[in-house]
Amino acid sequence: MDYQVSNKAKIWTTVLMIVGIVFTGIGVIAAAGDGHLGQKFLGNLLSNSFFFFSIAITALFFLALQYATESGWYVYVKRVIEAVTGFLPIGSGLLIITFLSLTFTNGAHIYMWMDPEVMNEGGSHYDALSAGKGAYLNTPFFWIRTLAYLAIYYIMWKGFIKRSLTMDENPDLAENIHFKNYRRGALFLVFFAVFSSTSSWDWIMSIDIHWFSTLFGWYVFAGSWTSAMVVVIILLLYLKKLGYLPKVNESHIHDIGKWVFATSFLWAYLWFSQYMLIWYANIPEETTYYLMRIEHYKLLYFGMFIINFSFPMLILMSRDAKRHAGILTFVGLVILAGHWMDVWIMVMGGSMGPTASIGFMEIGMAVLFLGLFVRVILVKLSKAPLVSKNHPFLDESLHHEI
Repeated sequence: MDYQVSNKAKIWTTVLMIVGIVFTGIGVIAAAGDGHLGQKFLGNLLSNSFFFFSIAITALFFLALQYATESGWYVYVKRVIEAVTGFLPIGSGLLIITFLSLTFTNGAHIYMWMDPEVMNEGGSHYDALSAGKGAYLNTPFFWIRTLAYLAIYYIMWKGFIKRSLTMDENPDLAENIHFKNYRRGALFLVFFAVFSSTSSWDWIMSIDIHWFSTLFGWYVFAGSWTSAMVVVIILLLYLKKLGYLPKVNESHIHDIGKWVFATSFLWAYLWFSQYMLIWYANIPEETTYYLMRIEHYKLLYFGMFIINFSFPMLILMSRDAKRHAGILTFVGLVILAGHWMDVWIMVMGGSMGPTASIGFMEIGMAVLFLGLFVRVILVKLSKAPLVSKNHPFLDESLHHEI
């Protein structure tokens, strides 16, 4: 039975987007007189564009990982993962709009390296340390890298989706397509190993222009991976509740639950490693990142860590919890909000410092993006048969038991 977007789902996603627009509008009006409207708006646009795009691209990484390792368990639920990757073109477009807006506003006090008054000697806000990074952090080179990331991601995504549909229609080509996906999956992992870090440096870490961390790219990737696994498991549970994918068993759910659990620990390990090394060294140019966030966002910052680490550790530890739809949904939604908060603090903490806060604009834009994200995924899900046909490992997936 192929999936069709229900009227109820259309209504709810539309309501989310309308509420998001209204709340964002209220936030814009409220911020109109404080002199930081453009910076605040574009900062929130960047954090939400990056957060939801990162979920889609990390879902594509997870799909490529299954291809490269020739896994069998996931084949029956492959279309669910592919649907999450379907936000990639929209997410790429939103990122391009965001970066264009920042470029035309000289960085809007978010990307200070885009401001000639900061980077050019003789400028009114010239900063020698920032200017010293100008060989890498300059607008033309930034755009070259960004367009390269997005173009390669899109080409690889398009190829995976096209071959997946071709396999459905041409059983005689199934083996050839499988091995082509195997090779392309391994190639994508090579690109992603580099781009996942460098894009994090370009799009997020460069906001704090004086600061850098060699762990930052891995840290951001781990948070995106956890968020992607949460979206996949919630979407799978939603479909199963509606009566789709009847052969999804507790073992399929358990496997994805284990990914949520494991990636949460990976993220927490990298959070602690980055924090502990900088705290122990106590070098001023490194500690400034944490001092600002702890002094002005202490509750949000440590609360985000506790949520993203403690909830999966305490609740998802047992085997039964990883197979329970209600527990997985609750924990998933909580840590998804926690990782959104993580990205928001990374962006707004670096761009606006102590003046940033959670208000109508922040909530509204997050809800707007969430409604769009869910709507796009559900529409993508309805564009292809819900079960991938003719895959060599389909029978293994149907009889998957652990």
